Amino acid sequence: MNELDFLKQHTPARIGVGRTGTRPLTKDSLSFRIDHAAAVDAVYGEVSQDLLDQMGLFTVETRYGSKERYLKRPDQGRLLSEEGEKLIIEKCILRPQVQIVISDGLSASAIQKNILDVYPTLLDSLSVYNLSAGTAFFLKGGRVGCMDAIGELLQPEAFVLLIGERPGLVSAESLSAYMCYRPQKGTKESDRMVISNIHQRGTPPVEAAAHIGTMIHKMLEQKTSGVGLDI
Repeated sequence: MNELDFLKQHTPARIGVGRTGTRPLTKDSLSFRIDHAAAVDAVYGEVSQDLLDQMGLFTVETRYGSKERYLKRPDQGRLLSEEGEKLIIEKCILRPQVQIVISDGLSASAIQKNILDVYPTLLDSLSVYNLSAGTAFFLKGGRVGCMDAIGELLQPEAFVLLIGERPGLVSAESLSAYMCYRPQKGTKESDRMVISNIHQRGTPPVEAAAHIGTMIHKMLEQKTSGVGLDI
């Protein structure tokens, strides 16, 4: 086996693709178009209401307005709509140990494909450490910084945001889990932690969820997160 064949066996990246003259082979061109279409569908898709109903999640919206505005104005995905703030105050437990929020982010496909494995396992992992979760909900049009706005309202000890990652040509179904101790307005990015690349061909969803529970346990023990956490 030559070095190129060895590398191709160990990465899903497009390396060593064939060409005919200056053009890629038909099979490689079609593969690219399929993966690009999946990425577009992930960004512009919607998490099904049936799935949200199955999980018992109500929906809160940010100020994203529309998908086009969401892509052009990331700041609007960090802010809650007025109606969203009212729903959170009305329906959520105040000052929970752990607040879990699920958001489509940049990939609705990530939620559709992974959340039924991640969410129940995360709850199980928290229960192993005798930790309780507050009222989970679905946040439409969310960005990572929305943790701070929600943290201001609910004042959780620890926060977990399960959010769809920006899709690429390797996977359009990748989920990230962002964690933070007592998030609030002005929280620094260095105070957040993340487990990314959660999908069947990356970090297995069940394994990732179990690890999230362990990280939350350490955060609450040490009363910190991010670069200050001793892991």
